[in-house]
Amino acid sequence: MDDRLPTHLWVSAHIRTADAQGVAMTVVRKGDPSRGTVILKINRLDRTFSVLVQTREADGERLFWARGTGADPVPEADADAYIARQLRYDPDVWVIEVEDRQGRHWFDGPVR
Repeated sequence: MDDRLPTHLWVSAHIRTADAQGVAMTVVRKGDPSRGTVILKINRLDRTFSVLVQTREADGERLFWARGTGADPVPEADADAYIARQLRYDPDVWVIEVEDRQGRHWFDGPVR
């Protein structure tokens, strides 16, 4: 049985936590409320961005974030192009923009 929270609750909890710490986080696009995958668009506030894609280990349990746009920050147009390609394949995706100068994602799970 899958006991994970529905995506909409999981995202809302992280947004509230970030807000309490003064971090701006915005839902850019709502996906499937129950099981939509999450893409994080990290705005470093210096005109560069990183895109992280929610991924799970083969066992389906442990969450991590894959670097969709590579290890180095990219211009916003590149980040948006990557996200647009992902949306063509999976229309149920959530897109969350996080504004953090240090590039932190504020969600559970390591970045790989």
